[in-house]
Amino acid sequence: MKKINVAILGLGTVGRGVYQILQEDAEKIAHKEHLQIFIKKVLSRSYHLDIPEEQKTANIEEIVNDPDIDIVIEVMGGLEPAKTYVLRALAAGKTVVSANKQMIANFWPELEEAAKKSGAGFYFEASVGGGIPILRAIDDSLQANTMRSIFAIINGTTNYILTKMTAEGLDYAEALRGAQALGYAEADPTADVEGYDAMYKLSILASKAFHARLPIEHVYREGISRITKQDIQYAADFGRVIKLLAIAKRRGDDVELRVHPTMIPLSHPLANVLDSFNAILMNGSAVGDVMFYGQGAGSLPTASAVLSDVIYAAHVEKPRYATFENRMGFVSPILHFEQNWVCPFYIRLTLLNVPGALAQVTKQMGDCGISILSAIQKDAREDEATIVFQTYPAEEQALQRAVAGFQEMQVVKEVGAVIRMED
Repeated sequence: MKKINVAILGLGTVGRGVYQILQEDAEKIAHKEHLQIFIKKVLSRSYHLDIPEEQKTANIEEIVNDPDIDIVIEVMGGLEPAKTYVLRALAAGKTVVSANKQMIANFWPELEEAAKKSGAGFYFEASVGGGIPILRAIDDSLQANTMRSIFAIINGTTNYILTKMTAEGLDYAEALRGAQALGYAEADPTADVEGYDAMYKLSILASKAFHARLPIEHVYREGISRITKQDIQYAADFGRVIKLLAIAKRRGDDVELRVHPTMIPLSHPLANVLDSFNAILMNGSAVGDVMFYGQGAGSLPTASAVLSDVIYAAHVEKPRYATFENRMGFVSPILHFEQNWVCPFYIRLTLLNVPGALAQVTKQMGDCGISILSAIQKDAREDEATIVFQTYPAEEQALQRAVAGFQEMQVVKEVGAVIRMED
């Protein structure tokens, strides 16, 4: 039976999950995989578990200079010192398994180059979708496909908030406080609610799916903090629900990458993905639509994906690296720069209640090449009224020109919301 020693960097939520599984299920793993995994060192600023003193360390040198340590598990999160520690481990020839989507999305080429130089492995299944085995499915099960699209809910915090706003009529601030109370959202929720977390994950996922390096700098990003319970209700009136989606589409030699609130029909496969669950819907040239669903975060689900990589790395004879051009500064020729996709839009405006106000707005939309599917007056008062538009599919840049025009109009009191729609 093969034996390997691992070191764990970080003992937060995921690190504790990794430690717990290896303590409780080591015999089961050994029975199924003919592999014994031993924890040699744990590096952490604090320890919330009963860990033997000989396993504890505060010095990365004790890990990178220990020839008995085969695999380093990085679950610290953030850019530093995680990146420095990972580079040190790779330079020492140690395979690294990471769940750190921010580090990987920003520095994947640099990290992989370090792995190649020493012949080490670098694996990161847990960086996207928590316990959902999506990256290896792309590598090992969907190779015969040219992937055409990705529609994904890959941030559990925002999905929980939007679920509560939809199901219980809460406003955004109330739903966020509930998510924080349950530990789904951090005290500073910016990374989640403003779409950064989903942006990192989409960069990694789309790069794998479309077989090209697609960096975060070219992902359009917009969060959910401006979504109101009125928007949630108006979406329901249209037979739709609002989700924060990570969307990637390839058409010929163009790829569009975007993260933003999206109105989708109640019949859409992602419409009933609730609470903190994640789901990834992909379309391939041969397989058609496939959907992966499960816990997208949390201690044990993410630790499950981490240990899947550990077991994989222990068994393969040669490390697996990206087979596409993957170096810093390289931009894939399939990347779509203009951010000018086409989709329908939902637009909520507050207009002054004066003659001709609506006519001015609709003329501006027409001048920008936007056709109106419906215009509904909501919450009319003596001095103002809310108008909700649905458009036919229009170019993103045309919509932005129209919004810029609205903001210059005296009859437009507020551009309340612009939400993209997908069918």
